[in-house]
Amino acid sequence: MTNISRTMLPMTSADCACCAPRPSSQQTAPAVAETPAPASASTIYQVAGLTCGHCAGRVTEEITALDGVSEVHIDLVAGGISTVTVTADRPLSTATVRAAIEEVG
Repeated sequence: MTNISRTMLPMTSADCACCAPRPSSQQTAPAVAETPAPASASTIYQVAGLTCGHCAGRVTEEITALDGVSEVHIDLVAGGISTVTVTADRPLSTATVRAAIEEVG
C-alpha cells in the first residue's frame, strides 16, 4: 500500500512560460503549506497554471531530475488545477518541488 499526501502547489503565474508568459513584475510567489511524505511514498500536488502538454512534460523532466524521485505523473487540466503525483524513495520538501516547477517557468 502506498501512502499518499496532498499539497496545493500553484505555479508562479497564470500563464506558462512556453505559451504566454507574464512579465516578471506580475508574478508572485505562491503560499504553500508543507506536508512531508513518509519514505517511499507518493505525494500529490495540486498545481495551477499548467496550460499544455509541453508544460506538463517540462515539469515532469524537472521533478524527475530531483534526487530520489522514481516517478512523476501529471493529470493535466489545461488552465485549471492539474494533479502532479511524485513518488520518491525519501520525503521531498514542498519547497524543493516548488523550486523545480518554478525553474520551468
